[in-house]
Amino acid sequence: MKYKWYNMGILVILVSFMGFAVENMWLALTKGYINNRNMNLPFLLGYGLAVLAIYILFGVPSDMRFLNRFPVKASRMAKYLLYFVCVMLCISIGEIILGMVTEEFCHIEYWNYSPIPLHITKYTSVPTSVGFAAMVTFFMDKIFPFLMSKINGLDGRAVRIIVTVILVMIVADFFKCYGQMVKTNNFNERWRITLS
Repeated sequence: MKYKWYNMGILVILVSFMGFAVENMWLALTKGYINNRNMNLPFLLGYGLAVLAIYILFGVPSDMRFLNRFPVKASRMAKYLLYFVCVMLCISIGEIILGMVTEEFCHIEYWNYSPIPLHITKYTSVPTSVGFAAMVTFFMDKIFPFLMSKINGLDGRAVRIIVTVILVMIVADFFKCYGQMVKTNNFNERWRITLS
């Protein structure tokens, strides 16, 4: 990878916060409230780690890692479509695994896509996977390169210390809150703000 670990750490922090914000925007639009999304801190680590994993596995749409190993020339549209399909499959598998693990250990139904047409188990569906994959593909194509060019300029001991401290806090919060969900067999809702 052409980025240093703490540059990728900044990305994980930013995307984890964006995941928190996106989920709350969806809640606000569909349910009329926002909440802590089962965490104490406003970060959803799964989003940050998912984008990091997608970058490590696939790179970006214009420069897919595994295509570079083959002497194949593909158009920009073909690369974009292949990237989208790979991301969609990863999201579908990831949602199924996360949903099953959470239900097994916490004995709660984290979410249920059964009412959505073309659902594949209750944990994923074609429409939701397509939506998430479209957002991720757009992000990795248009926003990621710009964002990483700015983040790459951040250097120095202070940056590494701050990134390390924030990442440790986010990971500790994840384990503490998820542990609470396992212990209580319930969601870890600490606050809720009703908007309508």
